[in-house]
Amino acid sequence: MPLAEIKSNVEQKMNKSIEALKNDFTKIRTGRAHPSFLDNVHVDYYGSATQLSAVANLTLLDARTIGVQPWEKSMLNAIEKAIREADLGLNPSTQGEMIRVPMPALTEERRKEMVKLVKTDAENAKIAVRNHRRDANEQLKRLLKDKEITEDDDRRTQDFVQKLTDKFIAEIDKMVATKEAEVLTV
Repeated sequence: MPLAEIKSNVEQKMNKSIEALKNDFTKIRTGRAHPSFLDNVHVDYYGSATQLSAVANLTLLDARTIGVQPWEKSMLNAIEKAIREADLGLNPSTQGEMIRVPMPALTEERRKEMVKLVKTDAENAKIAVRNHRRDANEQLKRLLKDKEITEDDDRRTQDFVQKLTDKFIAEIDKMVATKEAEVLTV
């Protein structure tokens, strides 16, 4: 495996770890409403589980309310049921042809729990990044042992991987600070 391939693989894997963390962060609720909060809600659409955004238009009605406008009137009850059963702590209500999903205000205690959850998710992402670094370094050691690369190449590539790791860890820390401020804002 050439060095360029190791470098690009480790960078891709670390990027995927960051993307996974971003996805995890969208599931953590702040006091504000955001349509992406309903991304993991699936509706029974003519016998198949379909993502909510595929059967309805999601909009922000105000800072704490998401509006769900189904494309078919017959889907109103199924969508409301799916949101209620998604275990997100939401209580949707139907008003005419639209479903309003108010976001309940978070208590101080719940905000602190959310911050702990943010930090746990971030630590898991950091562990994943470090594991990718370890895997890349093991591949380098194998190549060096098999005399496919020089010691200089090994050292330079290890330095590159370490700098990459530091960059991604710093990015995770920035994301945590941003999300923590978002969660703690009343």
